[in-house]
Amino acid sequence: MTRSASPSAAGIGLRAPHLAEVRARQPELGFLEVHSENFFAEGGAARAALLGLRADHAVSLHGVGLSLGSATGLDAEHLARLAALVAAVEPVRVSDHASFARVDPGRGRPVWHGADLLPVAFTPGSLAVMVANVQRVQERLGRPLLVENLSASLAWADDTMAEADFLAELARRSGCGLLLDVNNLVVNALNAQPAGTPAAAADAEAGRRACAWIDRLAAAAPAGAVGEIHLAGYTVADDGLVVDDHGSRVHAPVWPVYRHAVRRFGAVPTLIEWDTDLPALDVLLDEAARAQAAMSEVLA
Repeated sequence: MTRSASPSAAGIGLRAPHLAEVRARQPELGFLEVHSENFFAEGGAARAALLGLRADHAVSLHGVGLSLGSATGLDAEHLARLAALVAAVEPVRVSDHASFARVDPGRGRPVWHGADLLPVAFTPGSLAVMVANVQRVQERLGRPLLVENLSASLAWADDTMAEADFLAELARRSGCGLLLDVNNLVVNALNAQPAGTPAAAADAEAGRRACAWIDRLAAAAPAGAVGEIHLAGYTVADDGLVVDDHGSRVHAPVWPVYRHAVRRFGAVPTLIEWDTDLPALDVLLDEAARAQAAMSEVLA
């Protein structure tokens, strides 16, 4: 049986420099995605522009500040602002990351909130914390949340679960969905290669590891758990560290892994993320078209 992809399953991250052009050109896209926190302020030009685009485009809200893995718990004000934004925009999806940023230093001092997506330990205790936090978010929003896998340059010594198993169990226990960032899988696998590995060999091994990660998730997660896929560019620092900077076109090693993800999960809405060194809008649209073509080819 032939499985056909949606004619418009690929979308782009909408950033302020492109807003007026997107509004004027009305490109044919599956959806637009914005960072939730950029629109928390009620009223104003930014919120009005987003609501105007929502009349003509599906909008997905992608957050970076919920700190779902924090044992300190959620920031009530942050969650309230997110809930108000969701009610106003009525997005097709809401997502955040499998990370933590909030820590209670104790002794009556204010909670610390780091401006980063810090990795959680993959342990039963961390899983229980994240399940509780995700369920609280979903109850407040009245809808499922998608949770994204991280790019992380370190791991915790007490990890006892594979990341794919951790996320699959999170989806099973909380009823949340998953946002599969394919670029993050490749970045993590590249950074796991021994120093001095030739580039071609490192790319091949990273692709193999990323595909194996996807296979493990597909075997363990509830059917239909993956609700969105992210693609982006990365850069290689002078010391060899691969950085998930979302500042270039999708790199060659990522595309075969994306095709593998489509084979395993089907026609999942796919986003082109681009946050630094923003190009012309046409470059983003070209990357989205390439993702759509790859999806359609795999599912034909």
